[in-house]
Amino acid sequence: MNPWITDLTGTFSVADVVVVLLLSFVLCAAVGWVYQITHRGASYTQSFVQTLVLLGVIVAIVMLVIGSDIARAFALVGSLSIIRFRNALKETRDVGFIFLTIALGMAIGTRFYLLAIIAAVFVSLIILIMTRFNWYARHTISQILKIELPNPIEYATLFDPVFLKYTSHSELISVDAIHNGTLTELVYSVVLKKQNQIATFVSELKKLNEGNRVSLIAGYNSADL
Repeated sequence: MNPWITDLTGTFSVADVVVVLLLSFVLCAAVGWVYQITHRGASYTQSFVQTLVLLGVIVAIVMLVIGSDIARAFALVGSLSIIRFRNALKETRDVGFIFLTIALGMAIGTRFYLLAIIAAVFVSLIILIMTRFNWYARHTISQILKIELPNPIEYATLFDPVFLKYTSHSELISVDAIHNGTLTELVYSVVLKKQNQIATFVSELKKLNEGNRVSLIAGYNSADL
């Protein structure tokens, strides 16, 4: 028998290693492609997608090393516990992709190849379908409105007439003192009656806050702030 396909360590062969590495790379690369084409917003980073692929391959290797040895499992947990990840995820859906690549790596590393392939195809189809048909999207689009005004101005009911005219819903979210306390920043959540009236809406608000800054962040539901 060819020595290159005989047992390499007494637990797995070179052929096992090749299959695990190639399959984990192919499936996790496919997941990365699904992430790329379904991503919405402004937080897309190439490095995150590359990390997804690497994560799946590395987890597969780790599972291959552990095998059914409990002692190795505890040793790896102990050694990996010193690693700290401090990058905050900007999108909650990123967590799902991370867990997906980890699950695929675990399945492939434990040689459940068919399970890994079926899971990758099935979950990817779910993601593509939800993105294509825009599942769970809200038809009413709320927007963030930021208004700066001098401190002496009483803001409680100041903008009510404008809100009644241009919005179907408005809610004060926060009040902050800015610029060393010389200005007050009001943050509202608003739903405009007509999107083509944004310029007029902002213009009328500026008349009431003495020309200070007014910012309407349109489409913040799909952008990352």
